[in-house]
Amino acid sequence: MVTGQSPREDGLEGQPRLNAAAGPAPPPRAVRGPAAAAAALLLAGVAACGSSGSAPARCAATAPGEASAVLDVEQTQNAATIAVVGKRLGLADHAVSVALATALQESKLRNLNYGDRDSLGLFQQRPSQGWGPPAKILVPRLAAAAFYTRLRSVPGWQTLPVADAAQAVQHSASADAYAPWETEARLLARTLTGEVTAALSCSGLPASAALQNAALSAAAGDELGPGRLHPTAPGQVWASAGWLVAHAEAFGVSAVTAGGQRWTRRSGQWQFDAAAGSGVHYA
Repeated sequence: MVTGQSPREDGLEGQPRLNAAAGPAPPPRAVRGPAAAAAALLLAGVAACGSSGSAPARCAATAPGEASAVLDVEQTQNAATIAVVGKRLGLADHAVSVALATALQESKLRNLNYGDRDSLGLFQQRPSQGWGPPAKILVPRLAAAAFYTRLRSVPGWQTLPVADAAQAVQHSASADAYAPWETEARLLARTLTGEVTAALSCSGLPASAALQNAALSAAAGDELGPGRLHPTAPGQVWASAGWLVAHAEAFGVSAVTAGGQRWTRRSGQWQFDAAAGSGVHYA
């Protein structure tokens, strides 16, 4: 929620709470946020990203020694977009953590076309508060860029706690609403910006789909930035690879290789592949 909005415990006053991906109960190792809403939404052993038959597809954001974060396909795509836009703008992972914590609270990472008063989109930005017209707010990459622009105008945002930085941008009536999402947001930021390698995998996607190469290339140019779909720099390789896996269902991607590893729809996980090069490729 943003400037002038009334308090909303879950960021959607008057609307039903949004749950995490449907499917089996998460394994005991799943991370749980301090708030009940956090417990209902995200984290379990493997995260979700689409559907296959009667069981939902699942995507996992993982890091060594940590539990995994659970997101469905829509949430995963939006989280990846928020992360790579921040990286394209040259911002540190802390900025991405702030943005993700905000979107988790405000919309549960869903691009909503409704909200309190005139709030819209991932961050529940309000046209009446100078966030731009609805047509732009409802484009995730543009909404994310607008959020980062305001975040960079906050004095000392680089050293502010995640929740404080989010509040400085949003001016929420519930100032403590963002804190429960910090752990999840930091994990997602580390995995989706490529700080952690082979960290996002999706399983249970439909077995076959037509590759929409032109649409994929256009979206990659807009979100990752020109020339970043097939990067070779280590810091960018896994951000691009994660973005491809996150958008695999949307663009019909069946396989991604990066850094000597391969992810496929069939396996649903990253595996060592001696034939995979050091850059990023997809099919």
